[in-house]
Amino acid sequence: MMASDQDPVNGVPDTVDRAIIVATQGGLPLVARPYHAIGEQLLIDPGEVMRRMRRMLEQGLIRRIGVVPNHYRLGYKANGMTVWDVSDEMVDELGARVGRFDFVSHCYRRPRHLPQWRYNLFAMVHGKTRDEVQGQIAQIAELLGEHVRAHDVLYSTRILKKTGLRLSEQNPVEQRARVIPD
Repeated sequence: MMASDQDPVNGVPDTVDRAIIVATQGGLPLVARPYHAIGEQLLIDPGEVMRRMRRMLEQGLIRRIGVVPNHYRLGYKANGMTVWDVSDEMVDELGARVGRFDFVSHCYRRPRHLPQWRYNLFAMVHGKTRDEVQGQIAQIAELLGEHVRAHDVLYSTRILKKTGLRLSEQNPVEQRARVIPD
C-alpha cells in the first residue's frame, strides 16, 4: 500500500484513508482490538487508524461506525417499520422516548408527504413473531398516548440491502481504464 505523509485536504481521502475504508467496509474484525488488527493489516499504527477514522467521521467521508445485525439469522423474522403521525412540535421529544425501547433498533423523523403520507416518526422494531411485534407496537402507542393521531406498521418481507457503499481496491484510474472499450 502506498502511504501519504499528508492529511487529505477538503475532505478528499488519500491513499491511506482509502485503504482504511476498503479494509473496514465489510465490517470491523471481530477481535478484542479491531483497530490494531486493521493497523497490522495495513502496516500503520493503530492510533493513526483511529485518528483517521475519527477525522473521516467528522468530515462526513464516512457516516457512522456501528453494528449491523442480521436480525433474520438471530431468529427475528417479524421485523416492522412502525410509522406514527405525531405533531411536528413534539416529534423530536417523542422520538427520543421511543428510541429508548430495547426492541427499537432505530428511530428517526422523516418529512410528511401529504396527502398520501401523513407519518413523520419512524421506529424499526424486531420480534420473533408478529404477535411479539404487535405487543411492542402497543407499548409504543401507550408511551405516545394522546400524541398519536394515526399509526401503521410496514412488515419486512425480504432483505434488500445490508451493506453500504463498497469501494474497489483498485485505484479509480485503473477502474476507468478497465471499462473503456478498445
